[in-house]
Parts: sequence; structure tokens; C-alpha cells
Amino acid sequence: MALSNRARSSLGRAAQLLLVLGVLWGLWEGYRWLWSTTGWTWPFVVDHSTMPHVHEILRALFQHPTSGTGSILIVQLLKAAWFTAREAIVGFAIGASVGFAIGVLLSQFRLLQRGLLPYVVASQTVPILAVAPIVVVYLGSIHVAPWFAVAVIAAYLTFFPVAINTLRGLQSIDRNALELMRSYAAGRWWILWKLRVPTALPYIFAALKVSATASIVGAIIGEAPSSIQSGLGGYIVNFNQYYTLAPQNLWATNVVAALLGIAFFLVVVGAERVLLRRAPEHVA
Repeated sequence: MALSNRARSSLGRAAQLLLVLGVLWGLWEGYRWLWSTTGWTWPFVVDHSTMPHVHEILRALFQHPTSGTGSILIVQLLKAAWFTAREAIVGFAIGASVGFAIGVLLSQFRLLQRGLLPYVVASQTVPILAVAPIVVVYLGSIHVAPWFAVAVIAAYLTFFPVAINTLRGLQSIDRNALELMRSYAAGRWWILWKLRVPTALPYIFAALKVSATASIVGAIIGEAPSSIQSGLGGYIVNFNQYYTLAPQNLWATNVVAALLGIAFFLVVVGAERVLLRRAPEHVA
């Protein structure tokens, strides 16, 4: 019975996914048809270049992007996605670890929180397009591999949500539970790992979901100044140069990049379900 219920639930979700994709496809094609037939030009002119047909984008995935040489586009993009994913995984791990450590330190030392938190916030006001070349040039001057420089850029976009949400979660504990722990003479670090961190898990995973997709964005952006051609960033730069001739190639690359971000998001969701299922009742 349980298996049957799971199968029905899976089929229901699959049907919902197909329905949503169908609706999005219809909205895209309907918007394109309406703007093309009426001649409307706001907010932009709709034509083959600005909005290719969805079927043209999907068909481009199974065609050769050049004059019949090499693999079809989907094979090339999957290889590029795997390359970018490895950079993003390293950046995500670094950024999440640094963000968690910063959140813990700021929660335990109020003076440190008052002194460093404004700078942590200010770090995110600098555009990533300005930070990426600086990181690449600096790390390149000390002979760091270009792919690791890209991972550092991904970590830059990853650490901030984790740091802020970790701090928020660690400070949101139940006061009664805190007083109970103190009545048993529990120390600061014991309270941290046995009470504050379990309570903060939902906040941390909420940040990790955001950071997972942000790490993909950081990796793709970082590949451009690093002159890395093997990742999705290299393909985006290349297809952008020939956008007017074959816009569907760039759109197809964007679709693969979006699917990669969704895959990262789903991995975090899966980890959240496993860990929070085993968490104490007050954080489940």
C-alpha cells in the first residue's frame, strides 16, 4: 500500500511538472504569436532573434552547432555542465563552510558581530562582474589553477546567505529551552551544538537552497575572465558572439544551465529531508 501511495504521488508530481511545462510553453508561444501578429514593439520587438520558437531551441540541442563537425550540442553542453558543476561544487562547499563559520562566530561574540556584520553585508554590494576579474588576476599571479579561481568566485556568492541565515537561526532558539540548558550548567559551546545548531537547521537549509543555485551563477560568470572554454560560461560567451545568426544555441545553453541549477537545488532539498527527518521535534 505504501509503495502504491508513493507511486501515485510520483505520478501526480510528474503530471504536475508536465502541466507546468506545457503552460509555460503555451505562454511563450502565445506571447510570441500575439506580439508578432499585432506588431507590438513594447517592451521589445518579438522576432526569431529575440524569442525563438521553443521547438527550435529543443531541436538545436540535437544538432551540430558548427558545420557538422564534433558532437551534437546536447553532448557538448552536458560535458560543459559537468565541468562547471565541479567548479560550483568546490565553490559551494567553500562558501557554505565559510558562511557557517562566520554565522557561528558572530552569534557567539556580540562585539565581533557589531564590528564585522556591516562589512559582511557591504561585501555583497560590489557587483560580481567587478569582483571576478580581480579574483582571477590575483590568484593567477600566485599560480592558482584557473578552475579554482572560478570556485572562489562561486564561493563569494555562496557564503553570504549561509552566514546571515545561520546567524538568524542560531539566535532564534526557544528561551525556555535555553534556560533549561543553563540550569544544568551547560557551557556556551555545548548549548551551541546541542541546542542552537539543531534549531538553526531549517534556516541553514533555506540559505543552502539559495546558495546552491548562486554557486552555478558564480561559476558561469567566473569562467569568462578566466578564459575557460570547457564550461558553460565559455559556451555562453561563444554563442553570444553569434547570437544574431543562431540565437537558439544560446537559449539551449541557458536551458542546460537552468537545469544544472535545479539539480543542485534538488540535491539540497533531498539532504534537508534526510537530516530534518532525524532532527528533534522542535526543528522538524
